[in-house]
Amino acid sequence: MESAQEAVGGYRPWSEVTPDAARRLLVAAVEAFAERGYHATTTRDIAGRAGMSPAALYIHYKTKEELLHRISRIGHDKALEILDTAASGPGTAAERLDEAVRSFVRWHAAHHTTARVVQYELDALASEHRSEIVALRRQSDAAIRRILAEGVAAGEFHVPDVPGTTLAVLSLCIDVARWFSTDGRRTPDEVGALYADLVLRMVGARPEGAAAAATAAQK
Repeated sequence: MESAQEAVGGYRPWSEVTPDAARRLLVAAVEAFAERGYHATTTRDIAGRAGMSPAALYIHYKTKEELLHRISRIGHDKALEILDTAASGPGTAAERLDEAVRSFVRWHAAHHTTARVVQYELDALASEHRSEIVALRRQSDAAIRRILAEGVAAGEFHVPDVPGTTLAVLSLCIDVARWFSTDGRRTPDEVGALYADLVLRMVGARPEGAAAAATAAQK
């Protein structure tokens, strides 16, 4: 169960959710949504996975959609935190982009089950909740766009289309959640290093440290 994974980057999944029964239901919902899809999952499915009765679910969550919103909000808050921390951190634009991509990819790989729900069930949210999450996604977009624009201004990057490149970078990172498997030959750290190197090549910058890390990840 993903909730049993070790913390990645200081983050332990769902530690924000209390009490324990609410957390168990949320973890069960993540697993069910990832396996069956939001629309094919029933509240009975979720309660059963959590070892609880369907009636017990409604004590903590009024609807199935409320559960999805809680999952999506926590996931997008974490994504924004990762990207904002990197964008506001020390170092050159290339170093900050390296950290942003490395950390973002590592989270999507280490928590791929959660990330699949967070990133690919957006359309199942109610309109007001969807608008809230879209606003968070725009802030994540702005964090990457800021790094790219600063890199271009400093002469570190060659990026003729900053908005388009921002979309490409985020899409590349997010897609890791779709294909990553713990049975694969690369760890989340190795995938993060590889993707950081790929993105730095994309923007015309490839610091020695990133190149060395990517080389190690491919061995």
